[in-house]
Amino acid sequence: MKEEYRKAVFVVIYKIEKKKEGNRILYLLLRRRHHWKGWEFTKGGVDKGEGLREGALREAREESGLKPIKIIDFKIKGKYKYKKQFRDRPGYTGQTYHLFAVQVPLKNSNRVRVDKKEHSGWKWMNFNRAMKKLRHNNQKKGLKIVNNRVSKLYNLKTII
Repeated sequence: MKEEYRKAVFVVIYKIEKKKEGNRILYLLLRRRHHWKGWEFTKGGVDKGEGLREGALREAREESGLKPIKIIDFKIKGKYKYKKQFRDRPGYTGQTYHLFAVQVPLKNSNRVRVDKKEHSGWKWMNFNRAMKKLRHNNQKKGLKIVNNRVSKLYNLKTII
């Protein structure tokens, strides 16, 4: 059987929170319930006729209900094989991905709306806590890349 990979995006959603001790970055993690259980950041397939950037913005809105104010394309790609065949993805043996980060405004950032079919909950987490919650190495690697760039961009330290 020929290996077919579904075209997808990884989207790390973040916000900058202002604190007395300094500003900090918080990342939105979603509790997955569809296909497997655990914490992840936003990801999803790119629709036919849609570019990677448009797919990332759409997935950010669909999976969080929040409006992106900034997007960073890391131009980093990867792929992975599924551990099993999914009925809703016939013919696909895995998924490719392209890494993006999307900033959302602090205001209304706690009004996250998740798709109850895919996710059972959500939580804003600092970098260290998010790294402990993520299960897949490709997502941990993506979060490290995003955290390094966003920290430098805003001249922030990672606050535990």
